[in-house]
Amino acid sequence: MIPDIVVVVVLGLLALSIVFAVVRAWRGPTAGNSAVAGDLIFFAFIGAVAVIGVWLTIDAVMDVILIAALLGFLSVLSLARLIQGSKR
Repeated sequence: MIPDIVVVVVLGLLALSIVFAVVRAWRGPTAGNSAVAGDLIFFAFIGAVAVIGVWLTIDAVMDVILIAALLGFLSVLSLARLIQGSKR
């Protein structure tokens, strides 16, 4: 089992990265910056769910994380394709 202090530190760092990513998404000069920030927010949230799932020893949370990570990866690919436009 993970000690409570490790969980608090990891969740705090993930929350800090989400705050910085929200600032980058809000002030990003290009659509690419906002897309990368949105991707970071999504995967930091998945990381937080994973930490909480391991900490509370919930087995089903790993399946949810796997599916969410796959969907996040596919959304990043389609967003990159959209930002790139017709260029290939």
